[in-house]
Amino acid sequence: MTSEIDLVIRLQDIDQRIAELQKEIATLPKRVASIEKALEQHQRRLEVDRAALAANLRERKKCEGEIQLQEQKISKLRDQLLIAKTNDQYKAFQSEITFCEVQTKKYEDRILELMSESEPFDKAVKAAEERLKAEKASVDREKKNAELRTAEDKKQLAKVTAEHESVAAGVKPQVLKEYKRILKKHSGAAIADATDGRCDGCNMMLRPQFYQELKLSNGQVIHCESCGRILTYNPPVVVDEQDGPISSASSTV
Repeated sequence: MTSEIDLVIRLQDIDQRIAELQKEIATLPKRVASIEKALEQHQRRLEVDRAALAANLRERKKCEGEIQLQEQKISKLRDQLLIAKTNDQYKAFQSEITFCEVQTKKYEDRILELMSESEPFDKAVKAAEERLKAEKASVDREKKNAELRTAEDKKQLAKVTAEHESVAAGVKPQVLKEYKRILKKHSGAAIADATDGRCDGCNMMLRPQFYQELKLSNGQVIHCESCGRILTYNPPVVVDEQDGPISSASSTV
């Protein structure tokens, strides 16, 4: 028959496993959300670069349109230059032609500047698109893996929870109640070892008489007088150089 203390030890092992599974189930969606958030930030930066590139192209087209307009004006002015009747008219047409040529040169220079400015934008957009494509594939994989892992964790959680109920059913109600209280109080650690006469939970020395009672408890549940944790006693092992480990409880003098 399984002793009371063995059942409680088993119960804590199961509770710790349950806590691990619950933590992982809660953590996986947060991890995916964090990756998706980073992906969104990269997407926004890409959109900024795309907007800058688009603005650059629009201004270039505008300059090209202005150049075309100035060339049309120059063509008309040269036609008028041929039919000028006075020297003043000729000079006036020539002056307007010169002005249009100066404007054309300004637009041409601006186009060259814009073309130079667009190169880094174009490279940044292409590089960002490639990175984003790879990151999206990575996020999709992470989401898929998270879904599979969560499904498996939930399956395991259901199995372990059923095992918990089965083991808990064999524990005395009062002992189970105390165990749950201690487990909550000490953050999932209701049991402490006392092999060396000291509670590993609170690090307090046990009274010699109390320690002796623990040794002879024969599987009964005994609580640390300082912290209230359930104590376990495991006889120390003495290593014999010839025969290997020998329990101190069975060794002879």
